[in-house]
Amino acid sequence: MTPIQYFFLFTAGFTLLAALGVVTRRNVVHSALLLVVALFGVAVTFAILEAGFWAVFQVLVYIGAIAILMIFMVMLTRRNVADETYPEPFNDNMRLAFLAALLVFGGLALTIGGWDAARETMTVPLDYDALREFGRAMVSPDGYLVPFILVSVLLLAALVGAIYVAVLGNKSQEERE
Repeated sequence: MTPIQYFFLFTAGFTLLAALGVVTRRNVVHSALLLVVALFGVAVTFAILEAGFWAVFQVLVYIGAIAILMIFMVMLTRRNVADETYPEPFNDNMRLAFLAALLVFGGLALTIGGWDAARETMTVPLDYDALREFGRAMVSPDGYLVPFILVSVLLLAALVGAIYVAVLGNKSQEERE
């Protein structure tokens, strides 16, 4: 194996451990920070695969916007989440979740296993510019323009909701004191 393959395996393992930490931590702030680490691992994976645009897109949109928005939301609510008691992360549904994860992993393995045969039949023209085609699909009315606008409105609504909850939380805390 080449050094880049070892680096890819290290990055993939690190990303999986961070993602596992996101769903098993009791502290919401720690989960949000581990989400940033997991998303950064995905960006590094894009960089390893020589998809620089998608790596930058991952950092700017997912880490720079969504994850930081979640961290602000947690911080603005001013709840002491570390002291709250949450149920154990490993419960009776763990067996069912593990079985579902194995089924999904098996389906992905079968799909990837059949990828070599499908790759032989695919041809891409030499002058094909994937980034240009992505840009055209994003702004064409028949493409992804409407979902793109809907996601931006959803993110704006989440930001307004986080600010509203923060202001409402401060007022109720002042009333209690």
